[in-house]
Amino acid sequence: MTRVLVVDDEPAIVDIVSDYLTEAGYRVTTARDGEAALREIRSRPPDLIVLDLGLPGVDGLDVARAVRRSSPVPIIMLTARSAETDRVVGLELGADDYVVKPFSPRELLARVRAVMRRSAAEPGDRPHVIGDLTVDPSRRVVEVGGRVVDLTATEFDLLARMAAAPGRVFTRGQLLETIHGVAVEAGERAIDAHVKNIRRKIEERGDRPRRLLTVHGVGYRVAER
Repeated sequence: MTRVLVVDDEPAIVDIVSDYLTEAGYRVTTARDGEAALREIRSRPPDLIVLDLGLPGVDGLDVARAVRRSSPVPIIMLTARSAETDRVVGLELGADDYVVKPFSPRELLARVRAVMRRSAAEPGDRPHVIGDLTVDPSRRVVEVGGRVVDLTATEFDLLARMAAAPGRVFTRGQLLETIHGVAVEAGERAIDAHVKNIRRKIEERGDRPRRLLTVHGVGYRVAER
């Protein structure tokens, strides 16, 4: 059973989110602050985290930062902060999706399902090998020079889409379609944030990428060799 950790300091939100997820068949654990969330993550790593940004003490951004140092577990950020800058910061820290309060519990459930579907392997897809970069959709594994690189579900999907057609230029709009329904509020800037994270993991120098390239004024492409 998929286990979801819900982290929020508002009891009413924790209760309603937990109820919806439990009814949908997920096993739910909860935490009311950042320190409790980190303890829970260390002791019983969840399959997905629903994380409020505005937590007392250690806030949600610090929790996401700590999680991303060691795990690609999917994160859906849940917050009352509606400014585009806050959304992009969350995405740059490695969040897979972003839901702004007030929200519909059904919408959140749909996003949880979407992120978990994208985290699942799709047997039968052949690995894409471009130079020293290998993207294997069946195992959802990325390797650079034989070294395994941990990507989030969203990062993997974006890279796999481009790696399937090396040299082809993808617009930001086309890449947004790849993560259908995810982080749409942040618009095309969401793609830039995810690409920045992917480059940090697969490039020796993020300021001089040679695997994931920018086509100025259009979008991005994976190098052909």
